[in-house]
Amino acid sequence: MTALATLLWVLNLICVTVGHLSLKAAATIAPDAKGLTRWTEMLKDLRVWMGIAAFVAEFLLWLAFLSLVPLSLAVLMGSLDTLAVMIGGRIFFAEALTLRRTFSTLLIAIGVALVGWG
Repeated sequence: MTALATLLWVLNLICVTVGHLSLKAAATIAPDAKGLTRWTEMLKDLRVWMGIAAFVAEFLLWLAFLSLVPLSLAVLMGSLDTLAVMIGGRIFFAEALTLRRTFSTLLIAIGVALVGWG
């Protein structure tokens, strides 16, 4: 991959991870509220809008990235966001990293590396 493609991929990875983590954080506010009240509270939270902005940026970066690399490689590289989001979930939300989940995610990362290397 070219330096520009690598930069676009890294920025895309950051945006998709920030998007998921921001929306998760916003979704955990007002756990006792129900229905429309809960949705209203979430929509008032800045993290919802940060997540939306991150996904809009991710979409644009993804389009740019796709213009530079073959689709088969792009999809594989894009699958590494699973690893980034899993690590973010562990760091920011203390989510469990079970042996099965960790092993499966590492297999994805190893597979991407092997395909990208070949």
